[in-house]
Amino acid sequence: MITVKNLFKIFQTDEVETTALNGVNLEVNGGEFVAIMGPSGCGKSTLLNILGLLDNPSDGEYYFAGQEVGRFSESQRASLRKNNIGFVFQSFNLIDELTVYENVELPLLYLKMPGAERKKRVTQKLEQMNIYQRRNHFPQQLSGGQQQRVAVARAVITDPKIILADEPTGNLDSTHGDEVMAMLGALNQTGTTIVMVTHSPAYAEYAQRVVHLFDGQIITDQQNNNYHL
Repeated sequence: MITVKNLFKIFQTDEVETTALNGVNLEVNGGEFVAIMGPSGCGKSTLLNILGLLDNPSDGEYYFAGQEVGRFSESQRASLRKNNIGFVFQSFNLIDELTVYENVELPLLYLKMPGAERKKRVTQKLEQMNIYQRRNHFPQQLSGGQQQRVAVARAVITDPKIILADEPTGNLDSTHGDEVMAMLGALNQTGTTIVMVTHSPAYAEYAQRVVHLFDGQIITDQQNNNYHL
């Protein structure tokens, strides 16, 4: 599903040049759950942003579903994102002025989905995430764990080919973190491809593969023998 070859990302200011990714090669197959680990500043989030078409690489190749997309324009990236990629962020990124229902519905509005189909799909996802009873609440009225449930529901509402999760448990206590990881694991079991950045070795065990980054390079890429089925 995803292949990157000799990927570089260099950030430049007037005086400083920083190499965030330094010749990264990575392949993610459909249906896999891959965890990306490494110390702060090693390039994890930069790599995830490029995989999510939120940024372009400085050099190298990026193939998504067999198509080279590394040099796509912003409009091309946006079109591919909204139809294929779901995002889950550490900070939830919910819209405070919208209800739970409206936050989850939003990606379907962008796709111009008919109202009856939107209602059916939003109701189904909110029930699946056990948050339907909070559908008329606003994000500030929810716990962190509940907000992340909403964020996951929004990420999967378009049935994306892949979910990219950037520290999805970073703002949660262990109980709610475990719940979110169980949800991601269940989604993966139904065939959704997941790439997750995490600092937690315990949560990395939910992934079938663990990739370690250091100074913008992959230093290990191993199957996870402790994989939680």
